Amino acid sequence: MRHIQDYLSAHCFGDFYTRGAVDLQMRELITFCAICCLDGCEAKARAQANLRMGNSREMLIDAVTQCLPFIGFPRTLNAGSCIGE
Repeated sequence: MRHIQDYLSAHCFGDFYTRGAVDLQMRELITFCAICCLDGCEAKARAQANLRMGNSREMLIDAVTQCLPFIGFPRTLNAGSCIGE
């Protein structure tokens, strides 16, 4: 499975994370929202990454609230749990 890890690192971090148009703080916020939209189990880890990057819990809650009409209440509530943990 090492080749998959290498591909992931090269593709995501070597390409997307090196682009300069969006700073790392905003990238983490966008990634968190996208994962919440997909109801991803890694939302908790992404919430923690956002907090380490400097995004506040309030910002995460505001971002997820903005997504509410598009992702529905269950995914929004799941995201809120991830933010709260």
